[in-house]
Amino acid sequence: MVSRTYTTRRSGILQALANKLKAIDGTGDYATNLFENVSPRLLFWDEVTDFPAVHLNAGQETREYQGGGYKDRFLQVTVRCYVNEEEAQDALSALLEDVETVLEDNSSLEYLDRKGVKHRTQQITIVSIDTDEGVLEPLGVAEMTIEVRY
Repeated sequence: MVSRTYTTRRSGILQALANKLKAIDGTGDYATNLFENVSPRLLFWDEVTDFPAVHLNAGQETREYQGGGYKDRFLQVTVRCYVNEEEAQDALSALLEDVETVLEDNSSLEYLDRKGVKHRTQQITIVSIDTDEGVLEPLGVAEMTIEVRY
């Protein structure tokens, strides 16, 4: 296998994010207990059976070419949050706050590439947050778009 300096590391970053989000257990600073119900891949609505849940989806990836042959890579990730509670919007707000706490605490996220080599992200930025605004109660869904610079 050819050793490449600049390759996509989408799956490694998603797995590391999922592992960090599994820490949302309702204790300490966390208001929600995910019961480790986090997936590094997006599921369709009919596949979601356990609530609350967080699923990740890697989106567009871009490059910014710097001097000296260096490249910054930017990966868009959708973090989809699901709840099923009587006060769904309150539960969704708490879960979003918990997710934001994890992301801010792990902006320099350690992850493994396909060869098992450790790397770190440079920054994780929350780009947008959107919810269903109660239309689906008692279900609730939110999407957080983040940008991972690595």
